[in-house]
Amino acid sequence: MLANFLNKSKPINFIGVLVFFLVGLFYTIFYDGFTSDKLVQSTILSLLFLTIFFVFNFINSKNNLTFDNSYAYFLFVLLTLSISSVLIEYSILIKTIIYLLFLRKIYSLRSSKKTIEKFFDSGFWLGILFIVEPFSVVFLILLYIAIYTHHKITIQSLFVPITGYITPLIIYFTYLFGVEQLDAFTADKDFNINFDVEFYAQTKYFWIVSSVLFFTILSLLIKSIKTLSINNTFKKSWIVLLTNFTIVIVFLCYLPEKNGSELIFVFLPSAIILANGIELIEKKILKDSVLYLFLIACIILHFLL
Repeated sequence: MLANFLNKSKPINFIGVLVFFLVGLFYTIFYDGFTSDKLVQSTILSLLFLTIFFVFNFINSKNNLTFDNSYAYFLFVLLTLSISSVLIEYSILIKTIIYLLFLRKIYSLRSSKKTIEKFFDSGFWLGILFIVEPFSVVFLILLYIAIYTHHKITIQSLFVPITGYITPLIIYFTYLFGVEQLDAFTADKDFNINFDVEFYAQTKYFWIVSSVLFFTILSLLIKSIKTLSINNTFKKSWIVLLTNFTIVIVFLCYLPEKNGSELIFVFLPSAIILANGIELIEKKILKDSVLYLFLIACIILHFLL
């Protein structure tokens, strides 16, 4: 039944899954009582989450990363809900939106239209992301692999993204210079990083991380066998998607400070890869079972852990 509901990408699917998410979000916010401040907070947070889900859905549907269904959107919302208790900060959600806007430009490189603008815009959004999350500099690798996969490496493709990247940094530096707060430019730019995944050993995050990794890698292996044997546009997008997944895993492992909210960075490639795996399941009862498994797991993780 759930598979039939999500089998097509329709507005009612988007709204239905969003309502389910908002119920879980409001439970988290109003768990210990109702106040006017919490009402304002819930409204702002709802708008920010709506923006995140809309941009995610746009990236997926616009670039044909899955078939015409709502599996990826459904999975992304479920995964987001499972860690929503640590996402209810405006700064985290704004950071996520910037990350998604960067990925929107990355995946749009599949098209040969306005490539120079896309080179600049992808670098520009990554530059903004660097200001709020310095370790995001690792996504420069994703940017250039996406360029190499979809286009030829030229002088323009090499230097236009860098120009876009340093533009917000120059603007930010100029602003701080004007208000005599240059120390803020280097504040929190600590790159003394080390491999540390101890945080994810906590019960809740252990189950989230291990489950996502297991099913994503399984879907990745199954889908790649067929996809990489055919030379088409989707194959190139799939390579970028796998690169995105790999780099974001490195990002999570080496990120200096972790609180669980950073997992949303990996949910975008994971949800799309998982959706591609579910699409390969022919028996509806098995497909339904997998979707219900994720739904039940999400409810347990959100409400009980």
